[in-house]
Amino acid sequence: MCYPTPQELGLAARALADEHPAEVRLRQAGASRAGQPIWVLSVAPTPPAGPADAHVPDGEDRPHGADRADRPDGADGPGGDGGGGGGGRNVLVVAGAHANEPVGGATALSLARRLLRDPAPRAGCGWHFLLCADPDGADLHRTPRPYSLLDYHRYFFRPPGPEQPEWAPSLLPADRLPPETLALLALIDELRPVLQVSLHATDLGGSWVQLTRDIPGLAEPFAKSAADLRIPVENGASDAAGWPSPGPGIFVIPEPGSEAAGAFHPEDTRLSTWYHAHRYDGTTAIVEVPMWASDLVDDPAPHPDPRGALRVLAGRLTADAALVAAARERARSRDRPGPGAHEDPAAAALLRAVDWTLALIPRIAVEWTGPGAPAEATAAYIASIDAFGRRLSLRAAAMLLRVLRAEGHPAAPGLDRLVTGWCEEFAARFGARWIPVATQVEHQSRTVLAAYARLVAAGPSTGRA
Repeated sequence: MCYPTPQELGLAARALADEHPAEVRLRQAGASRAGQPIWVLSVAPTPPAGPADAHVPDGEDRPHGADRADRPDGADGPGGDGGGGGGGRNVLVVAGAHANEPVGGATALSLARRLLRDPAPRAGCGWHFLLCADPDGADLHRTPRPYSLLDYHRYFFRPPGPEQPEWAPSLLPADRLPPETLALLALIDELRPVLQVSLHATDLGGSWVQLTRDIPGLAEPFAKSAADLRIPVENGASDAAGWPSPGPGIFVIPEPGSEAAGAFHPEDTRLSTWYHAHRYDGTTAIVEVPMWASDLVDDPAPHPDPRGALRVLAGRLTADAALVAAARERARSRDRPGPGAHEDPAAAALLRAVDWTLALIPRIAVEWTGPGAPAEATAAYIASIDAFGRRLSLRAAAMLLRVLRAEGHPAAPGLDRLVTGWCEEFAARFGARWIPVATQVEHQSRTVLAAYARLVAAGPSTGRA
């Protein structure tokens, strides 16, 4: 199984809609900056379950056909209550918000097929899948089946924050939002989802979930799925430093004003599209799954000297970034308008991303060594910070290398050696173990279904479930 491209996602979704015309609808929710379609695949609700069969599965596998049934007469088809903002519930699943995290599209298709086989979660609820929120970015990140971290970074791309569909509202005024963001916001306004799930991935580490509101009981099925599939749970995710954690790998984004609310982040999470669902009493879950697993991020033992470790990691991050910045300066003359400048159409986007990443690093290094650095932390947390720092410099170097290599720049061979060495060191330090794409998809799918099941079971206290 490989990661599908945006074009492959669209074709597969069209085939599914053609195969199930009474239950599945494919429509275009908008267009990217380059004019690519932004597709939404909807699976219609079935009538609400009666008391005898009100249980919504947590995502565990069932024998195929065990409770398979023809759709009852009178159930809403695509575009009924589940196709818009009508009286039924809606779930919105967003894939491909980060160009370098391609598993989400595969998970979205798998979930749609699963809901057709086992319609229980569709009782009174329409399911909607934004198949790729950033098709332009996905086209620039080309790794359908990476065989190593180096292979993954050869054609790496992750746009700067203001160009990312989910993060743009936290970094740009409303009149400058990109069309991908506007399409996502309009979809949330239309569907008013009780649950929005954003499918994300990390290159190396473990799995974790971020929540805009707690979903009681999610930690148990999440941990069970991870254990069954041999995926480590990231207990100290750097993205969620200091956030409330109702269970291993589950993190609730802090309330406004909390000191932990913006830890190590230049963006205000609460201005992102994740919180747009709160206008309709919805909850958002962000489900992360690793491409390569490392057991280091699952170690709950106390670290003997967190502040000392963070000082070392900040020093390494600063030194590594300086190497990339020096190579960037050597290429700076290529940025100026003139004959042959940016002949590679991807170069401008890649260089914007390089400059954005390099600009983040000094602030992060200061925070790691500042008074807010934790005096107590787990080994898992320090490992997560270690991985985060490594990937920042590596990503900037890998994207810059793509530009220099395409131009035949004399600095390219040296930067190539640096990227190769960093990838090998990263994999060796963390004992990287590849997680098959099908396993990544299965874990995300189970977690999405469990989040919805537990949200419904919790009732109105977690929103309007």
